[in-house]
Amino acid sequence: MAAECCGGDFLEWVVPDNSASVFGLLDHPADLVRAAAVSRTWRRFVIENDLSKSLCVRLFPEVATIAAAAEVTRSPPSPPVSQSDSERAYRIYSNLAGALVSSSPKDSVGCVLRCVGASSTDVFPNETMVHTLHERGLVNFRPSYWSSRGADNPDEPESLTYRLNSDICIVDEIRVQPFKAFFQYGNPIYSSKTVRFRMGHYKLPRGSESFVTNDDENKMVNADKDYMWTYTSPEFPMLQENVLQSFKLPRPVLCIGGVVMIELLGRVQKQGADDKYYICVCHVEVIGRSLSPLFMVDISDPGGYSILKYLPGAKNLSAEDMVQYDTKDSLEWQYFGARYRQMNHIAVLNALLMQVHFMHEDDVGWVLQDGLLQ
Repeated sequence: MAAECCGGDFLEWVVPDNSASVFGLLDHPADLVRAAAVSRTWRRFVIENDLSKSLCVRLFPEVATIAAAAEVTRSPPSPPVSQSDSERAYRIYSNLAGALVSSSPKDSVGCVLRCVGASSTDVFPNETMVHTLHERGLVNFRPSYWSSRGADNPDEPESLTYRLNSDICIVDEIRVQPFKAFFQYGNPIYSSKTVRFRMGHYKLPRGSESFVTNDDENKMVNADKDYMWTYTSPEFPMLQENVLQSFKLPRPVLCIGGVVMIELLGRVQKQGADDKYYICVCHVEVIGRSLSPLFMVDISDPGGYSILKYLPGAKNLSAEDMVQYDTKDSLEWQYFGARYRQMNHIAVLNALLMQVHFMHEDDVGWVLQDGLLQ
């Protein structure tokens, strides 16, 4: 596309709004970068009108919730290069757009890192939500599942909140398996009527996050006021079947901040022992693909909004290289590198722990019922 036609630049002949509409037809970041390279006038127009971020928002509307973007260099540039905030934003969002379109669904994997909290737990820790990370039906010869508290009202909702293994990732689908209480008469299945998903981030800085442990149910973490939800899915009907049910989102979603809440809406099964409704889940998977460590998220905005951090130095580094750093590295690079190392360490530890003492319900003919759902 030529910058000039009939002796002039078309940007000089067309009003800015129409020009922005024309550039808005470019739906691939490579096309926008090529347009910005045509001339200084075109580059200035692309940068000053924030067209790279606008493209990201068209690709993934959740990007609109990002309050600011900053670049984290491994070491301070020498000599320092003067650059406007608009130019930096253009470079950051152009690279983000490139990462978004180059990410392939075939690279998606399970990406739950830790359990943040459940809206209720019937018997803690025997029925903790940590059990939903296990793929097998039994752990240490006991059924592995989370159970809500009983309710008289079948419309009383529940929720399970998880931290993903990436600050920013693309989520395609979420899988949930209701629990079948094979130790109860009739083998009841405690599913919910429908399920809905929220994605976003904790409003407070990273160091203030808390998680479920064997000693701490982490009840206070589920207050909605503590989260910034950037996406809410439609409701999906859930089958009353003891199978891993896949809920494909209407479109891929950019989870900014790495928190996913699974809302379990409505109850269908009463327990005979107390005539109350329960919801029980034995396994959860969030399927997605990470954009970290190239992109990380910080929550330092006073309003609890996210700040996108771009680490260009991580582009050509392997995961092993990323977890190592030099004393000459900038403090901010060391901070995000340490966070990435911590997430990798927990992910590896979880993978090792989940390989121990796992059995399927079909592998044994009996189970002790003391302390189970009663």
